[in-house]
Amino acid sequence: MKSIRFISKDQEETIRFGEQLGGRLRATDIVCLFGELGSGKTTFVKGVAMGMKISAKKVSSPTFILMNLYEGRVPLYHFDLYRLGDGAGILSLGYEEFLYGQGIAVVEWADRLGTLLPKEYLAIHLNHRKEGKGRTIEMKAWGQRYEEVLEKWDR
Repeated sequence: MKSIRFISKDQEETIRFGEQLGGRLRATDIVCLFGELGSGKTTFVKGVAMGMKISAKKVSSPTFILMNLYEGRVPLYHFDLYRLGDGAGILSLGYEEFLYGQGIAVVEWADRLGTLLPKEYLAIHLNHRKEGKGRTIEMKAWGQRYEEVLEKWDR
């Protein structure tokens, strides 16, 4: 499994990294975000949105409604599963229509999906750095499409 690790010194670098990814994504792609509270997941999504030609100002955490839809070159479905105990709560939302839809799905707190986690996706792990300021961002490919995304990544 291919992976890329990046160190972000501040929010601006996290946004730029997300923007680079957003420019490489295409319809039907799924990005799953993992990380502790405050690790920069929503900040990263703002960058992804910018890479998709969506204003970062439109992006906010959909914590209380589970999903926001942003219109861009393709729709961006922004899930935040923080309030879910497990993936069962998302079943009533009809999440499959969005997660596997014609847009790009980005899922914060993807670990909450449990057994509903897709078989193929791009995993992004965001973690605070122990050495000081910033965070580490690690991308891991789960499936051929995402291997291709990482193969073409220009560091």
